[in-house]
Formats: sequence, structure tokens, C-alpha cells
Amino acid sequence: MENKKNSILIVDDEPMNIVVLTHILKPDYTVHVERDGMSCMEAVYELMPDLIILDILMPTMSGFEVITALKNDAATKDIPVIFITGLNSSKDEEKGLKLGAADYISKPFSPAVVKLRVKHQLQIVNQMRIIYKISITDELTGIGNRRYFYTHLEKEWQRAMRRKDFMSFLILDIDNFKVYNDTYGHLQGDIILKEAAQVIEKSLSRVTDKAARWGGEEFAVILPHTDLDGAKYVAEKIRSAIENHTFSTDDPKSTRITVSIGINCRIPSHTSSYSLKNYVSDADKLLYRAKATGKNKICASLEE
Repeated sequence: MENKKNSILIVDDEPMNIVVLTHILKPDYTVHVERDGMSCMEAVYELMPDLIILDILMPTMSGFEVITALKNDAATKDIPVIFITGLNSSKDEEKGLKLGAADYISKPFSPAVVKLRVKHQLQIVNQMRIIYKISITDELTGIGNRRYFYTHLEKEWQRAMRRKDFMSFLILDIDNFKVYNDTYGHLQGDIILKEAAQVIEKSLSRVTDKAARWGGEEFAVILPHTDLDGAKYVAEKIRSAIENHTFSTDDPKSTRITVSIGINCRIPSHTSSYSLKNYVSDADKLLYRAKATGKNKICASLEE
């Protein structure tokens, strides 16, 4: 499958500059265009481009003002910006670099120079993405690791708090996994963990639903905008899918695997002392309640 092209947002109020830059870059990249600073800011949040090519001298909002706004926002601060300018002042170049510009391209444009400077910046972007992906991926199962998941969980907690919306959290534990590992060995146990991760991910139907390996034989799932009934539906879907899955181990007769699941559903609130730490801790208690009361079941209340 062909790799997705990197995206570039060109921002310039001179139509001819846009035509020239688009002609140079469009064969290799997905190019978007805006003609002023305010439109640029709106487009950045919608597109989240890999690179911004930004004119300095623009009406209403200059390139310097745009880059200042971008670098002051956590959501956009890491997007590299290349300034395009006809200014030859070293002070202007120094100012742009101090504000966070990654590079400069001078007018009139040299196609070769434009291509090389853009290619260099996007190589850095792509390398950093690979490094980041490795850092947030569980090596064994290929899904997100606990570090990735907790960062995502914190973001969803804050979003649900702002929207006053339900948010559900599942913790799953493979039943009797230690016994299985001791009986059949760690290589067979690794197969169970890998395939369980795949089954869990396939059970999630929305892009916003995320799964991760929480640790050992535990997995976690975050379900934004999901009330308790919705969370129970997803949890049962996962529980049933794992129970009915044929794991590809050396001894199929011995691989009936089940999971216990704890569910915590909440609308976070600024006015409540109930924290994200409490939220996770209560889900963990519900998981152990499920295990203590029979395993291969779902528990969403400590009274169940």
C-alpha cells in the first residue's frame, strides 16, 4: 500500500507565490493554501499539516504573529514552520528563528532549494514520528503501551470534563494466566497476549475508542462519550469474543481463555474531588470484584 503523502500548508497573500510553490511541491506532497494569517490559524486546527510554509509580510496578521500563536499552543507548537520572505535583513531572520522558525526560503524561489529545504524538514518530522510510535507501542502485542494510554486517558478526562460528558474505562485481566504460563510456558503465553490484544482492538468500532496493554496480562480500554449501558455492551462484546476465539497455540484443547472486566463510567467534574486517580483505582477494584465473584464476567458496581 502506498504511503500517505506528507501535508503542507502554504500561507501567502501573493497569488503568484502560491502558484509557484504549489507547482514545485504538489507532485510530492498534499498541498493546502491560505492567503492570510487568520485563515491560516483556522486551517491549521482543521488540517494539522506536517509543515507550514509561511510568508512574513501579510496584512492583518503577520507571519511573526502567526508563528508566535502557533508556538504558544501545545496542539500546534511542534509543527515546523519555514518562512518565505523577500526581506534580506539578518535581524528579521534572527527574529524568525528566535520565534521558532525551522528554516527560511528567500524570494525569488529556486525550485531545487525549496524542494531540499522542505524535504529536510519533513524527514525530521517523519523520523520523530517513528521514534514516538516506538515509544508508545507495546513491543509484544503491537498495541499502545501504558505510557501512551495514560496520556490519552488524561486528555479524554479533561475533554469529558469540559463537555460534561460520560466517559467509560475498562480494565481487563486474562483469567488464570499465571497458571497457563506455568503450565505451557512463556512462549505460549505470549501468543495468548498477542491474540487477545488483536481481539480487543477488533471489538472496538469507533476511532475514538482506544485499547492498550496496561501491564502483564491486563489490558485497558477508553470509551469517550459512552454511558454505562454502552460500556457494558462493548465489554460484553470483548468478553464473548475472547471466550469464543480459537488461539493459535500448540495445544488448542488447552486454550479456552476468558477475561474478567471492570467498568467505571463517570462524568468528570471541576467541582468534584473525584480525580482521575480515583477513577482508575475504582475500575481496578471493579476488576478484582469480577475476578473474586467467579471470573469470566463483567463488573460495573461494587454491589454486584
